Amino acid sequence: MKFSNVGTKIRKWSRTVHRDLSFFFSGMILIYAISGIVMNHRNSINPNYSVEVKNFVLDEPLPAKQAIKKEHVIGLLQTIGEEENYTKHYFPKENTMKVFLKGGSNLWVNLTTQQAVYEKLTRRYVIGSLTKLHYNPGRWWTHFSDLFAVSLILITITGIVMNKGSKGLWGRGGIELLLGIAIPLLFIFL
Repeated sequence: MKFSNVGTKIRKWSRTVHRDLSFFFSGMILIYAISGIVMNHRNSINPNYSVEVKNFVLDEPLPAKQAIKKEHVIGLLQTIGEEENYTKHYFPKENTMKVFLKGGSNLWVNLTTQQAVYEKLTRRYVIGSLTKLHYNPGRWWTHFSDLFAVSLILITITGIVMNKGSKGLWGRGGIELLLGIAIPLLFIFL
């Protein structure tokens, strides 16, 4: 058997493996890519919650700190439609009241100026769930992600060897491969 026939068979096998693994893991690649972008920017994008801040001044003044009861706070929460979500309230400072709401939302009230800040948290179920995969949520996920990692190695190797000539490893593909290795190394060592 000639060497060129072996090379042809390896390239044909590589195309099949590359195609099939790529299709099988394309959803996983997209999930990791999208959630990875969010994780890279988690200082500016909260992957778990959307935060909406509303500043307003109370229509009616609240009583002094000592006289504020749960009923006063519930009445205040009615103005923002959160009366059903009251959890508790406390006074972190003399003239400041913080109200905790179900789901993580909260309300800050300055008792002196009657200014309020409402932080409404809305859960981001899809992207929040996707980013949890980066934290290895369980043993079954460890096995699947190991299989995924091995498959990415196979997809890479088969992608490298499936083209020949000027577009393959000894041409443009080799240059692109070296650049793809050099760029991460620059970030590591510089």
